[in-house]
Amino acid sequence: MEKSFAPPSIELSSVSKDYGSVHALRNLSFRLEPGERCALLGPNGAGKTTTLKILVGLLTPTSGDVKIGNLDPSSEEVRRMMGYLPDDASPYRSFSVRENMEYIGALRGVDDVSDKVDSLLDSLQLREYERAKVSRLSRGNVQKLAMALAIIHRPSVLLLDEPLNYLDIPTQETVIDHLKSINSTQLVSTHIMEVATRLTDRVVMISHGSVVWTGTLDDLKKLGKDGEPIERVVARMLTDAL
Repeated sequence: MEKSFAPPSIELSSVSKDYGSVHALRNLSFRLEPGERCALLGPNGAGKTTTLKILVGLLTPTSGDVKIGNLDPSSEEVRRMMGYLPDDASPYRSFSVRENMEYIGALRGVDDVSDKVDSLLDSLQLREYERAKVSRLSRGNVQKLAMALAIIHRPSVLLLDEPLNYLDIPTQETVIDHLKSINSTQLVSTHIMEVATRLTDRVVMISHGSVVWTGTLDDLKKLGKDGEPIERVVARMLTDAL
């Protein structure tokens, strides 16, 4: 039986990230409570991917402080507990689907890794491709494999960059069910409101690397005027932030 642990919190305090004269993040601050599922919502170029890369330890902030359960993102303990789906996921192209899953599962210390791989192959409709090299897969199947690699160890912190990209509708529903079944703190980066509403309960809205608004989805809907669609509310708020 798998042990159950309380998922940790995520906290960014006055985080800035500069690339020369370009300010990707500007004093970005927000916190996710343990087990919270939150959308990092904003237009392209808002700083969403940079934020996730800092949280996963791939980038170092220019200034500010980042903690995952009061630990540094680069610590071994955080690396063990974290799952990450990047926006440009690239599993090992010379490996087969099964080989990728078994290899990452073994690196992650997954018990009964073969059984876990079989379960994900079936639930993500990858069984017919299990012996196929990644280089021969469609973009949608690469995305399904990348999702499997991100969740195979049932992480307690899950960072997802546009997780439903390239997926057909049945697979989207399967992935949504998987993510909801995992006891984890989840931050979902997206510019698509429907993804936020299907996967999360709260929104951190950013523009030009700064927080524009934060609150629950219900709070966001209440900002609409006379039945105004939530997408129009968001568009108006982001336009006002320019």
